[in-house]
Amino acid sequence: MKRHTRRDFITGAGGALAALAAVRRLPAQNAGAMRTAVWLDMDRQQLDAAYDNRAFVANGTQIMERSRRRNAAARERLGSPLTFAYGSGPDETLDVYRPRRDGGAVLIYLHGGAWRAGVAQSYAYLAEPFVNSGAAVALVDFSPVEEAPDGLSTLVRQVTGAVAWTYRNAPRFGGDPGRIHVSGHSSGGHLAAMALTADWRENYGLPEDTIKGGMCVSGIYDLEPVRLSYRNDYLQLTDESVRALSPQRRIDRLRAPLIVAYGTYETREFQRQARDFAASVEAAGKPVRLLPGPGFNHFEILPTLADPYGLLGYAALEQMGLATR
Repeated sequence: MKRHTRRDFITGAGGALAALAAVRRLPAQNAGAMRTAVWLDMDRQQLDAAYDNRAFVANGTQIMERSRRRNAAARERLGSPLTFAYGSGPDETLDVYRPRRDGGAVLIYLHGGAWRAGVAQSYAYLAEPFVNSGAAVALVDFSPVEEAPDGLSTLVRQVTGAVAWTYRNAPRFGGDPGRIHVSGHSSGGHLAAMALTADWRENYGLPEDTIKGGMCVSGIYDLEPVRLSYRNDYLQLTDESVRALSPQRRIDRLRAPLIVAYGTYETREFQRQARDFAASVEAAGKPVRLLPGPGFNHFEILPTLADPYGLLGYAALEQMGLATR
């Protein structure tokens, strides 16, 4: 399998397209082979397929080409972002787009890419409707999981560190530290859920409600089936890390209203993950909205965040108190 570098993704069509290319091709099912269930009613090959969105996205190249063009146009209209280091590592930076006036709410966005691909600059187009509505937007870069010293644990520390830095430094770019929201898609949805369930007082000396609202889109919230799939070839999850890094098992720490979104044309596992996570949050008596996207696949749903009247865009702006009717 070819090892992709961050340069591949910077010069390519963006993180999501890179993720399509980065996952391995699955072997054909041997019709005569004995099948042993490894997760629910799925054998290993079926489970692998359930976590390979490429098999369900025939138009992936076209989607990413549209996003690339849309992103270039948005970057031209918005101008160059401010870039800040939230940590000491080369990948620990934020691309920040200022609000039109100081004191705006702040949206922190965590990109997808199977935890191993993507860069913040590919997602400027998602920032535009929020900036136009009076918010600041911080697009977070973090390490590819295979280059991180402690794997996925490092990525979680990075994104929570980025949120903490934003809280302490929001006035530097016109943001209000009391109005921070977090959103993420795919593997970024997992990281957003980890940030939403972080212990802010214990780990950073910040208020428990540092994050005022969250949107997790097409994410993974229980890592156990992922550990059993081909993705563990590069994630290297253990029983202990599954317990520590699964948002599904940290719901008691959730302090912010949550939107959990998914496309109805996603794989059965991505749909189940969203429904089960939202149901568990609701059962815990915490505010949650399950938001299905009828007719959207895993990659089609994300661009609706860039539309102030789109499925995700309107819901996020409404959560932030910025939507207009």
